[in-house]
Amino acid sequence: MSEDEKKNASGNYSAQNIQVLEGLEAVRKRPAMYIGDISEKGLHHLVYEVVDNSIDEALAGCCTEISVIINEDNSITVKDNGRGIPVDYHEKEKKSALEVVLTVLHAGGKFDKGTYKVSGGLHGVGLSCVNALSVYLKAEIHKEGNIYVQEYSKGKPYADVKVAGETGETGTIITFKPDDTIFTVLEYRYDILSTRLRELAYLNAGVTLTLTDKRTRNEEGAFRIESYYSKTGLEEFVRYIDKNKDSLIQEPIHIVTEKNGIPIEIALTYNDTYNENIFSYVNNINTIEGGTHLTGFRRGLSRTLKKYAEDSKMLDKVKVEISGDDFREGVTAVLSVKVAEPQFEGQTKTKLGNNEVMGAVDQSIGEALKYYLEEHPKEAKVIVEKVILAATARQAARKAREMVQRKSPLSGAGLPGKLADCSSKDPVQSEIFLVEGDSAGGTAKQGRNRIFQAILPLRGKILNVEKAMPYKVLESDEIKNIYTALGVSIGTEEDSKELNIEKLRYHKIILMTDADVDGSHIDTLILTFFFRYMRLLIENGYVYIATPPLYLCRKGKIEEYCYNDRQRLAFIDKYAGGNENAIHTQRYKGLGEMNAEQLWETTMNPGNRTLKQVTIENAADADIIFSMLMGEEVAPRREFIEENATYANIDA
Repeated sequence: MSEDEKKNASGNYSAQNIQVLEGLEAVRKRPAMYIGDISEKGLHHLVYEVVDNSIDEALAGCCTEISVIINEDNSITVKDNGRGIPVDYHEKEKKSALEVVLTVLHAGGKFDKGTYKVSGGLHGVGLSCVNALSVYLKAEIHKEGNIYVQEYSKGKPYADVKVAGETGETGTIITFKPDDTIFTVLEYRYDILSTRLRELAYLNAGVTLTLTDKRTRNEEGAFRIESYYSKTGLEEFVRYIDKNKDSLIQEPIHIVTEKNGIPIEIALTYNDTYNENIFSYVNNINTIEGGTHLTGFRRGLSRTLKKYAEDSKMLDKVKVEISGDDFREGVTAVLSVKVAEPQFEGQTKTKLGNNEVMGAVDQSIGEALKYYLEEHPKEAKVIVEKVILAATARQAARKAREMVQRKSPLSGAGLPGKLADCSSKDPVQSEIFLVEGDSAGGTAKQGRNRIFQAILPLRGKILNVEKAMPYKVLESDEIKNIYTALGVSIGTEEDSKELNIEKLRYHKIILMTDADVDGSHIDTLILTFFFRYMRLLIENGYVYIATPPLYLCRKGKIEEYCYNDRQRLAFIDKYAGGNENAIHTQRYKGLGEMNAEQLWETTMNPGNRTLKQVTIENAADADIIFSMLMGEEVAPRREFIEENATYANIDA
């Protein structure tokens, strides 16, 4: 560590550490370029940007507590006990360093290598971007015995930084209210923020993150509040992800090391499922598209396990060839690396491209796993037996997989007999409805627009893939029909399970089921299948859920479709003064109860319908939920139903 680094690590964080790359421009004109979008995702991203600054202080060893508060008016306060943003004079910009950080894009300590060796977040747009998109922002800095305050509106300061009092603490408090002229959604969701803070707690062991919601109180009058803290980090994260699964080894394998100046942390375990679940992070960013660190992990894991299995003679009598996928079946792993200058690639800029990281991770997992297998022969035997079982099942699945391969997806040859295809051959314009049952399928076929809408009726409830071996999944007629109709395929020359979507025939895949409990169950079964076997379609934004109405309400000549009870009660209040008996209400128990014209008008017409796009905000939490809802363990599912039944629409 250089002398400058030693000074900075000991607390000398001042204006000279703030480097300016470019001015704050166009953020208000093109906010989506900086935060993704201006709806729910972008709204929550503002909080992440502020929290990332506090996490940077934690990574520098200068912060142990971070608090996020959702205020009554949906403004946000983020408080930390770090060193406090510098407030002294910045020579180049001729203003306070605090004002530079809050008004200049790409300005901050993360661009000065001495201040932060590693920094979270992607581009360092941070506080200046949040400031530009907030109708009000207040920065309160506790530093050098004083409390410094500066207030802003839409990125512009009301006045210079002023001293507002004395303090014995250090840290930064940022309060901001998003601009309602920019954002289409202004209400913060507790569950989204809690998921991210819990994730950050696991990724940064020893840091306490607290979430408080001042919009809600319990019976005792106290605000809703949760704290997240992890002592062992990723080891606890893996336990959390796999809490609804049966583990094959007693304790997760936990690796904390540094290779070539790259801090690496890995935790992994094996369970009795048939899925590979690896969650990778770079500087606390979830790299959903993987990258060089994930490649290094997979390579090191497969190589080390294969060598151990061969050296221990466990493969001598095995008649099938072991592939890389077999070593990862049933594995749950979390991989976190800290890279000083990450290079991101891919469609969403969340794929790591640094080549030097691949070898570092490969070497780290190889050395640690070799030692673990030698020290734990009983667990090693269980893991290798799981690998052999996976290879045997894969061979059985090969024939089933060949049945779902598409030879000429756009010719119409070999399509499922029940598929009513559309005439358009342009995937971007085409959409397919996966419809529950032949009756509703028939109505949908009559009501659709044949040019761009295809209909695939599904017979009853499809196979629960969470409990089935891969070859059983691929032998299911309904699932084979889905593969064939969509035009996707699986498998490569190496018998990989990777999905190939190059010949995908529709860019909207819409689940259309009855608006009742059975319909919700079918939705969950299909979504479990997509999550486990076609996750790429969800990640690319191709999967949607249709929302058919629950009611047709009528008062005289006035008719209105109502999609939930709230809309129905609003209709009654508006047209009958709250008198429910004065309203004629038709309850749709199923899609088949609507005629073709009604189904088109309410659920299929792009001009009127509401589609819910299926997204994966957090893959680890999604994995937990699918395991809990569709897995073998009954107790967690019962607990979930008991906790959520009050809010569910359960039909008698």
